[in-house]
Order: sequence, then C-alpha cells, then structure tokens
Amino acid sequence: MAGSALSWELADGIAVVTLDMKGEAVNKISRAAKADFLATFESLEREGAVRAVAFLSGKPDNFIAGADIEEFVALSSAAEAERLVADGQELLERVARFPKPIAVGIHGACLGGGLEFALACHYRVASDHPKTQLGLPEVQLGILPAAGGCQRLPRLIGARAALDIILAGKVERAQKAFRLGIVDELVHPALLRDITLAAAQRMAGGWRPKRKRSGGFAGWLLDGNPLGRRLVFRAARKQVLKQTKGNYPAPLAALEAVEYGLAHGLARGLKREAQLFGQLAVTDVSRKLVQIFFATSQLKKDFGVPNPPAPAEVRRLGVVGSGFMGSGIAGTAVVQAGVDVRMKDADLPRVAKGLAAAREILDERLQRRRLTKYEHARLVALLSGADTYAGFGRADLVIEAVFEDLAVKRQVLGEVEAATPERAVFASNTSTIPIGRIAEAARRPEQMIGMHFFSPVARMPLLEVIPSARTAPGVVTTAVAFGRRMGKTAIVVKDSPGFWVNRILTPYMNEAGHLLAEGTAIEELDDLMVQFGFPVGPITLLDEVGMDVAEKVAGVMYEAFGDRFAPSPAFAELVKAGRLGRKAGKGFYTYVRGKKGGVDAAVYQLIGTQPNGGPRPAEAIQRLVLAMLNEAARAVGEGIVARPRDGDIAAVFGFGFPPFRGGPLRHADDLGAQRLVEELERLAERLGPRFAPCEVLQEQARHNTKFYP
Repeated sequence: MAGSALSWELADGIAVVTLDMKGEAVNKISRAAKADFLATFESLEREGAVRAVAFLSGKPDNFIAGADIEEFVALSSAAEAERLVADGQELLERVARFPKPIAVGIHGACLGGGLEFALACHYRVASDHPKTQLGLPEVQLGILPAAGGCQRLPRLIGARAALDIILAGKVERAQKAFRLGIVDELVHPALLRDITLAAAQRMAGGWRPKRKRSGGFAGWLLDGNPLGRRLVFRAARKQVLKQTKGNYPAPLAALEAVEYGLAHGLARGLKREAQLFGQLAVTDVSRKLVQIFFATSQLKKDFGVPNPPAPAEVRRLGVVGSGFMGSGIAGTAVVQAGVDVRMKDADLPRVAKGLAAAREILDERLQRRRLTKYEHARLVALLSGADTYAGFGRADLVIEAVFEDLAVKRQVLGEVEAATPERAVFASNTSTIPIGRIAEAARRPEQMIGMHFFSPVARMPLLEVIPSARTAPGVVTTAVAFGRRMGKTAIVVKDSPGFWVNRILTPYMNEAGHLLAEGTAIEELDDLMVQFGFPVGPITLLDEVGMDVAEKVAGVMYEAFGDRFAPSPAFAELVKAGRLGRKAGKGFYTYVRGKKGGVDAAVYQLIGTQPNGGPRPAEAIQRLVLAMLNEAARAVGEGIVARPRDGDIAAVFGFGFPPFRGGPLRHADDLGAQRLVEELERLAERLGPRFAPCEVLQEQARHNTKFYP
C-alpha cells in the first residue's frame, strides 16, 4: 500500500513501513503526514497477515526532523495550538497502544516530534553514525515537547535524565542516547534495516524487551520515589531560573508538564502538556525565537553574493599567528572541518604553545565523548606548525590572526602571497581594520577577504565574512562555505571600520565607561544588563575580550567615526597597569585559575572614580541599550548588513543580544521609532551629541515605518 508519504511491504509477517515525504529534503510531521499515518496504521491493524511492524525512513540522512514549523507559525490562538497538539497526541497514543509491536530503525536526525514518535513505538534501534542525533529541542523555540515527550521520556529513562534533555532543548548523539536508555540497540548503518526487522520478528513471537533504568541505586533514590523526585524538581527549578532569569517561560512550563504527569498519570499529563503548549505557542518570546530559527535556516543557503559561484574546496588550511585566536581557529577547523592545518609563528616556542592550545579543543571533545580515541588520534595528526612558511605551498586558504595592526597585517599578507599558490585565498581575522586597507598592499587583492571570528572561537557561533570592493565573488562563497564547515553561522558584511558587531558594540561599551565615571558600581552595571537578558554584562565582556584588544578597537573606531565614538578615558589606565582581563588574571575583576572572582577595588583608583550609586538603574539600562540601537539603525542605513535579519542574527550569535528580544532591530521595531527618537533627543540634550538620533530612525518616525514591515 502506498500513501503520499508512507508505503509498506510485507516480509515474512513483518510490515516494513517507509516514511519518505516527496519533494521535501527532510521528513517532518505535518497535518497531511498525520492523516497518512492514521490511514496506514488502520490498514496495518486490519491486515491479518501483519504480525509486527518495522518502521524506517526513506531519506538518506534523516529520520524525522520534527514537526512542520510553518504550521506552528500559522497558529493564531492558544486554543488552536492546543487542538493541533492534541491531534498529534492522539495519533501517538494510537501508535503506543497499537495491538501489534512496532520496532523503529533510526538513522539521521530524530528530533522533536520525530523522537516523540519513536518513544511511542515499542523498540528503538539507532545507527551509530555521527549524523544520527536524538533530542527534544522545543524549548529553543519557546515551546515544550507536547506530543507526549514530557510524559514518555521521564517514564523511560527517569525524571533526572529526561529533564536534563527537555529543559535545555538538548540533542544527543546516538551513543549517548543508547547509554541513557532512549535507544535499545546501537548498530552500524548498514545493519539498521536487518536488525530492526529482527527485533520486530522477535516481538511478533512474544518477546518483550526488559529495560532497567540507568543510574543504579542513586538513580532509584532520586527517581524511584516521590521524595527523591521532589528534590530533583526543586533542583531543576532553581537551575532553570538561574539560567533563564525568568525571561524564557518554556523550560518552567516543561518542568511543570513532567512533574504533573508523573504525579497524576499519563492521560492527565498529556492534557496538561497540550494546555501549556497552547499558552506558550502564542507568546512573544516564542515568536521571536521562531523568527531566529527561520533566519538561521535561510542564512544556511545564503552566500551573500548574487548568483553565487561554487566555492573552492578547502582541504589544507594555513594559520599565521598561534596565539589565542589562531590556535582557536586551528583547533576548531580540525575538529569541525577535518582539514589539514599548518600553523606559523615567529618562533618555535610560540608555535608549540599554539599547537598545544589547538589540541586542547580536541582533548575536550574526547573527554566529553564527542570523539572516539581513533578519531582523536587521526585529527591530532592533522595539526602541525613551524616558524617558517614551509608547508604553505599547497594551502587552499590561509587565515592570519596576528596583532591588530595595519602594518603587521600587510607584512604578513606579502609573506603569505609569496609562499602560497595563485589560487589560495588569504583571509584576515581582523576585528576592525577595513579589508580594503590591508588589501592595498596585495598582489592578488581579488583573493583577499576578511573572516572575523569571535572569541573563544570553539564556542562562539558567529563568523563575519568581509569582502573588499575588489574581492572576487568565488572567494566570498569559499569563505562562507568554509565558515559553515567550521560550524559557524556566516554573515557577509560591508567593509567598513568595525564591520557590524564591533560597530554596534563600541557605543555600548563606551557608554558603560561613561556610567562608571559617573559612579555606577562595576557589578551593578553588569547585573543590570544580565537582567535585561545579556549572558554577561559589558564590564565582564571587556575582561573576556581583553582590555588591550578593546583599546585597539576603540582607537580604530574613534579615528573612523570621530567624537561620537570618543573612547571613555576610564579604560586606558587599565591597559597601562597591565590589567588586561581574564587572560592576564586581572582586569576589572580578579581571576584565580581562570575562575572569575570579585571586583578589585584598586580598579576604582585607576579609573579615578568611586561608586556612589550613579544614575538610576532605569536610566543606565536606557543609555546602554539606546546607544546600541541608534548605531545599529545608522549602520543599516549605510548598508553594513544586506538586511535587518542579518544584523539581528549577528548580534544574537556574536555577543549574546537577548534572543527573546529578537535582536537590536526587532527590539527597535517593538519600541517604535517615534518613542526612540524622543528618548534619544532627551538624552542628547543632557549628555551631548553622541545620543543624537540617526537619520534612519527620524525617517521611520516621520513615515511610521519599521525595519521589518
């Protein structure tokens, strides 16, 4: 029998069902698919010759990627959202109670509704391929798993392990899912079909899997009795509030759905799950997170140039400069892209230090079981380095991560051009210096581009790709494609001092300096912005970036944009005193073995002020945020990013602009240009022209328009 998405054939009493949504890159659960599922399972139940079911995907690397998010976005009320998931729950209840056993074979992404379907089946086999990943990422979209995920997962692996996945929206590799007990068998992809059929065959003969919960006695103490479970839920609630600061309602709702279901039984748990989903689906937070999800999906297909030529393949990467950034780029390129990496620095001790730091990224993956011993050994062998350009003769791409100084960067460019083939792409990891200025010294300016990574490279998801006016389109696509292979979200930005991220961050950081000078305490300033939704406050961010780097950025920006970017005098004294931040063990805060301690009172002497309360908290937040929004609007007007979407994603991924606010430009739309212009004018009157509202906002206020129509 063939439906539009599901087909099946009978093999020795086993119905082998294949899900393959025609015309879609991945399988997803939509309204149409639900109707197909119901019709298929009805005919399987009626067909007397069918004794058991083996369920597989017809897609090469994908089982079921989750629910169709387009349908979710179209929901206009909580009641409609609740009905949508109640239908899904009904379908999966049908699967869970199906009178014939169902074994499912999972290869590729098995996420959200896909995992919830697998949990409703009676036996799960997964391939041990890296592409096989299982998880419930719903909270990352501001909703919760509502097709039984908050009910079936805790019953299968215990509340503690289930909450760990559900509350963080985690996605785990198949090996981890097997260890946790989500998956019953782990096999080589080539055996997946046979083993799934064999499991269905065994169950048809009356065999049932015996599952014991992992975690032993301690697991029983915490999961197996009501008192232990109360402790688990209390600890989880505390952890969620610490991480979300109450800005994201979904994890708390998911926690409630799990707790309610375990206390009141599966049927009532499902009903509660659907109600909570309905409430979350129409919140502003969920809408913003879904917009970010769609924007990142679109960016994966966008190369930032019209009619993009095919990217050149990068098999060998050269990295010049083996400091913090260079070693981070090298280690990440090896782990994520599996390329051969050759490092170069002025002397061998520096190269050795850089190689060791790059290797630490690999070692951490091994410890977290993200790599096997054999993969680790193979990848370590791809790292090498020297104090000359030996080995650069076959490089496809060279990234320089040397000191932020135009003359130094031009010198390195000349050396690299002499040592590499004509076709090699040269990329500068500069954070502020325009690429066109570096390329003035190039013999092959069309092969030169900016690739601005963020620190620490292994963790920060953004890459700014900056073509100069002379960069060839194929070089742009090569840089974007390689950035994606490194696991980054790549955004193409215009070649202008500070590009996008540092352009809008600098006024924010400078304003923090002004507030310190007016007597706001360091910790208070950081706390205010964490409450606003940033992962860290501006002063902690300065310590992370490094005061010397920040001073360099501030100088370039001041030179380019004049008084509006006049750096706060408070910061220069710290650099003179060697207080460079985390890397030096002391900045505004003290650091012991890399752990952040308290504020060092001596800092106030250096910046020449003492905390006296400073401006009101509401004013401090307003000044910091509006300084950034005003500059973001001005930069959009100059075409620094191709569209508002790119600017918002870059701010969220580049320095943690609060995702629930959607990005600086969406936030500006929410506040409204009229209100922004009035507030900026009031601030400019009191504090000077750095707050004068930009032309773009004034224009929007006049015509009542927005960044996102």
